[in-house]
Amino acid sequence: MAKKKEKLNIVYSTNPDFQFQFEEEETTDTLPKNQQKLYVSIDRKQRAGKEVTLIEGFAGLEEDLKELGKLLKSKCGVGGSVKDNEILIQGNFKDKIFDLLVKEGYSVKKKGG
Repeated sequence: MAKKKEKLNIVYSTNPDFQFQFEEEETTDTLPKNQQKLYVSIDRKQRAGKEVTLIEGFAGLEEDLKELGKLLKSKCGVGGSVKDNEILIQGNFKDKIFDLLVKEGYSVKKKGG
């Protein structure tokens, strides 16, 4: 399926020589693992008191983020999701995920208590 280009700021023009300006697609490459600054925390908000481990701060392509999420979910043996540049892992796996990410070569900090 082809992506549709979006026309910028023009509704109608009477100029016969007018050319539409199109949005440029941003292609951001994924930073190397040692330059990534990830934050690992436990979150209970909007989840009926259930805990999830939240990984934030990933800079790069969506496919690479999904691949990292898949790796973490399989290592912890639980479900989770990847959305809004965050990885959600069901349950409290803050220490385990911290160790896994450090072992993979990421720069990681624990956030919260």
